[in-house]
Amino acid sequence: MKLSGLPFIAGKRGSDHGESFAARNAANGADMHPLYASSSVEELNTAAMAASQAFETFGKSSGADRAALLRTIAAGVEVASAQLVARATLETALPETRLQGEVGRTCGQLRLFASFIEEGSWQNARIDTALPDRKPNSRPDIRSMLFPVGPVAIFGASNFPLAFSVAGGDTASALAAGNPVIVKAHSAHPGTSELVAAIITEAIAERGMDAGVFSMLYDKGFAIGQALVRHPLIRSVAFTGSKRGGRALMDLAAARECPIPCFTEMSSINPVFVLRGALANDPQSKARGLYGSFTLGAGQFCTKPGLAFLPETDGAAAFREELQLLTSTSDGFTMLTTGIAEAYNQSLAERHTLGVDSTAASSAVSPRTHAVLFQTDIATFRHNTLLQEEIFGPSTLLVNWNDRKELLATAESLEGHLTATILGTAADLANNQDLIAILERKVGRLLFNGYPTGVEVSHAMVHGGPYPATSDSRFTSVGTQAILRFVRPRCYQNFPQTALPEALRDENSLGIWRLVDGVLTRDPIIRR
Repeated sequence: MKLSGLPFIAGKRGSDHGESFAARNAANGADMHPLYASSSVEELNTAAMAASQAFETFGKSSGADRAALLRTIAAGVEVASAQLVARATLETALPETRLQGEVGRTCGQLRLFASFIEEGSWQNARIDTALPDRKPNSRPDIRSMLFPVGPVAIFGASNFPLAFSVAGGDTASALAAGNPVIVKAHSAHPGTSELVAAIITEAIAERGMDAGVFSMLYDKGFAIGQALVRHPLIRSVAFTGSKRGGRALMDLAAARECPIPCFTEMSSINPVFVLRGALANDPQSKARGLYGSFTLGAGQFCTKPGLAFLPETDGAAAFREELQLLTSTSDGFTMLTTGIAEAYNQSLAERHTLGVDSTAASSAVSPRTHAVLFQTDIATFRHNTLLQEEIFGPSTLLVNWNDRKELLATAESLEGHLTATILGTAADLANNQDLIAILERKVGRLLFNGYPTGVEVSHAMVHGGPYPATSDSRFTSVGTQAILRFVRPRCYQNFPQTALPEALRDENSLGIWRLVDGVLTRDPIIRR
């Protein structure tokens, strides 16, 4: 496909009349062709109206039809994978192998949602049959299930040009639920976004669906993204990025005349707790694991461990020395954008003013940068809240501890995070149930003897956590439970069978699992 630099507005290409911007080669900062035109307010309005109209049919489409759409998109991504990887490599400086893996993840999660929605039990159909003879009051016939909310605004992420962007998990889960989608493409990889948007648009046409099911907008700055969240026809928002950006969108969504949910994944330093038993055997391997995790992808993962608590015990010196050696001898890293590299280097400079020790590789010129290991004691960490702030890039903070009570108090003081990791033995777990209880309240995912980078896309996965990790800790942005962000329950009381959604009718022609009078069953309701 030849790139044009134009947005997608309900199956058609937009205009080039808006303020333009260039894609950047992440490795050298050079401009790339074509130029990309910021979408206009008129194009946004057209996309939103088309999405609202498409919702009338798409929201009522069958799970099988939507599953077919998701599989068609996945097949299209696979066919175009070579061009996608080539363009994304230029725009992000991510290695080809990483991006090839991202193609697989993108297609895998599209197909996972397809298989999840195809059968229909996910809609949580519940039926309480009428009890006309119940005393002292009769019970009416009550039936409920989950329904899509309407057009969803999705913001592409900088660090995952495929898996968290135009056809990423947010789009997959929103479409799976029956919601039209308007994506605001990330300016860091507009060409990659254009290629994927073309695939989705073609898939919708191939399946004979309303073109308003999908649109994609460009924005040089913030105006169109803000207008998208404010638009009265948008019913929900999904965002992955910085705390500053996520909070701004949350505030916009809440300030609307009709507020809407805004699901943001924002800031997390994903603490690692090294317990004493972890250092009894080969502490160097534990250090290598931590180094590999905080430098993976140039430290630009939302699950990067940016904080590790190390006990002053046998093996701690060996752990620390190995981590220092790996950091000081590491190669330079190319960041996703020059702006991200500059922000990383500024964060490093600010942390150096906080009185913490550091070990760093040789300095590098933006957009290349270097790994840094910071170290401090637990008392300093507790009394300086700035040390809890996320640094997006290949750095971590090692906090040395000796007193267990102080460790517990420090864990209690932590903000919400996506993950927390415990390194240790089974005996350590048994002896630290109080620590685990604290962490269970602080994060969405607890790991034992592993590292948090690498999020499996599955039914049980939780990629969320208390604020500021996300805006709403009740939900996840990865895995099939992510669909719950874009649905709402609706109830029917005393409706005749012919007026009920198919999933709620007595005969259960779909053969789905339903909760009937408190019993989970696939059986039809037999009236006597």
